Amino acid sequence: MKVAVFGRFYNETTTTAVEKLFDYLLKKDVDAYIETEFFDLIKKETPNFDDYKSFKTFDTLDKSFDFLVSIGGDGTILRAIIFVKDMGIPIVGINTGRLGFLATIQVNQIEIAIQNIIDGKYKISERSLLSIETSPENDDIKSLNFALNEIAVSRKNTTSMITVETYLNDEYLTSYWSDGLIVSTPTGSTGYSLSCGGPVITPDTKSFVLAPIAPHNLSARPLIIPDSTEIQLKVSGREENHLISLDSRIATLENGTIIKIKKADFKIKMIDILGESFLDTLRKKLLWGEDKRN
Repeated sequence: MKVAVFGRFYNETTTTAVEKLFDYLLKKDVDAYIETEFFDLIKKETPNFDDYKSFKTFDTLDKSFDFLVSIGGDGTILRAIIFVKDMGIPIVGINTGRLGFLATIQVNQIEIAIQNIIDGKYKISERSLLSIETSPENDDIKSLNFALNEIAVSRKNTTSMITVETYLNDEYLTSYWSDGLIVSTPTGSTGYSLSCGGPVITPDTKSFVLAPIAPHNLSARPLIIPDSTEIQLKVSGREENHLISLDSRIATLENGTIIKIKKADFKIKMIDILGESFLDTLRKKLLWGEDKRN
């Protein structure tokens, strides 16, 4: 079995997670490859690094990998998809931060989870992505033109609102006068969109959400649309430029740029251990939120 491991940050919990995961991969004689920058970080931070010198490193992936393990939070998984792209390599997330909707394996469950994956005791949750085209083209977007959570336009270098002229399948919808607009997938409905008043959507729902950011239009509300819809945006405002983000990646576009967003022609495969589900995670997340307030 050939496994890729990716992470971005390091804390005390990460050390525990790395050692548990690596020790178990060694025990099971798994062919493990660690992303190069993460490997260098482990070398610097992990006391028992000498035990893991046999592991190889990677900068890019190919279809020979059976799955990828992400160590971190949901944001780390959003970065991991840059390596996976459209190759269909399943991803499982080990959570070393707060409770996440994507990184659901807790540190004390690592050995059981990996063994279940080795034994085939899991299911695949396929997640839709968004793709983007701009006219004129933007080099920062063109090479990695997809997002798992959301694509958002927002103001830049100004406190003034922007106007986001919005079309759905070439039919004019409205012009949002706001700080920006989020186009979210069902996966992203629990992220930025949720914090802007958007609904929670189960991952298998064939819909996208348009969620304005701090709209001045009193009638502007989040809108659920079929995921077959092609969305076209054009931004205007007092400044010459605005920001566009694809998950955690950000680029600058000139006002007036035509932005076309639609469902990507591939999906990301997330590994769900049997007995775990999105609704189970949602219940835990809501309880966690109540505990934090009390």
